[in-house]
Amino acid sequence: MREFIVEADGGSRGNPGPAGYGAVLLDALTGQTLAEAAEYIGIATNNVAEYRGLVAGLRAARDLDPGAAVHVRMDSKLVVEQMSGRWKIKHPDLKPLAAEAARVLPPDRVTYEWIPRERNKHADRLANEAMDAGRRGEQWSPADSTADLDTAAGAVPEPRVTGREPGSGAEGGADVRAARVVATPSAGWAPPDLGAPATFVLLRHGETALTPQKRFSGSGGSDPSLSDVGREQAQRVAAALARRGTVQAIVSSPLARTRETAAIVAAGLGLEVAVADGLRETDFGAWEGLTFGEVHERHPDDLNAWLTDPEARPTGGGESFAATAARVAAARDELVTAYAGRTVLLVTHVTPIKTFVRLALGAPPESLFRMELSAASLSAVAYYADGNASVRLFNDTSHLR
Repeated sequence: MREFIVEADGGSRGNPGPAGYGAVLLDALTGQTLAEAAEYIGIATNNVAEYRGLVAGLRAARDLDPGAAVHVRMDSKLVVEQMSGRWKIKHPDLKPLAAEAARVLPPDRVTYEWIPRERNKHADRLANEAMDAGRRGEQWSPADSTADLDTAAGAVPEPRVTGREPGSGAEGGADVRAARVVATPSAGWAPPDLGAPATFVLLRHGETALTPQKRFSGSGGSDPSLSDVGREQAQRVAAALARRGTVQAIVSSPLARTRETAAIVAAGLGLEVAVADGLRETDFGAWEGLTFGEVHERHPDDLNAWLTDPEARPTGGGESFAATAARVAAARDELVTAYAGRTVLLVTHVTPIKTFVRLALGAPPESLFRMELSAASLSAVAYYADGNASVRLFNDTSHLR
């Protein structure tokens, strides 16, 4: 008997809101991706979209081999527990979908397993691609999908586990609106199973008039807005992140340049922007608006102290690197708790982003001076349940070229 793995997911931007599902069919022995399915389904809840993804995945498996055994993996505890027979289905919108899923294949050939969100990235991206297509007034197109890249960059899925959990069914089901056969993904190293991390995509704001002049621009200065170049950079970031389809929330520093950057990106992703004061830039005191050379000329002793001692403050009562680090660490802890298991775009500044990276690496304070961070660049750090962090990206500007 041939064995398949179905990984399915669904999402709603608003719950209820614009919704879509994604499903991927894998060969259980080789990990080969055999088919993908995704669809924008209009206004619905997360749970409805997840069930629709399950039905689509099961139908794809039956269409390829109606005699196969199927092991379903989803990050929806609700769907897995209900389809396994351990939880009752009370919501009237979910009962017919569960019955539809149960009819696709005989119950003794389908098993269910809950997996963390991090291990369901392929189906999650398909669902986001479907929702993005719906926002454009289109349906998802297999030719445009990049979701298989998530599997290619990660581990080959584990073989099907034996042992069935209770369910019910016969045959029938919903249409798979779009599917494709794709190439075999390459093998890689599997991440430790610590659950889905909180992943922070760190975006430095776009250029202001002060950026190309390399002037100190912190939270105590003129609070400049984006330049025309900066607004174009933000548009490019929005387009790149929309293609990836992984960002689930946006949090911004309260300063004008970050809020403007965040608003442009949010409009492209169909998300709202929250504000966190802890993400603001360092206050550079009397150095605000000056170049490094001008500061060296006017305040040489204060500058030398600042370059060698993280407790030193800029002239005129600015903020030390130590104070900035404490503030950023507190904001980080709050955001990790609030967005556990989710991918969040943090729109912030040079010093906070370098501090996120420095703290994740356990690097000394002087490492801040050894990092280059461009305007509108992307970096990423993931935070796991055991307290460890992983730097996944730094100063990526490929989307600007």
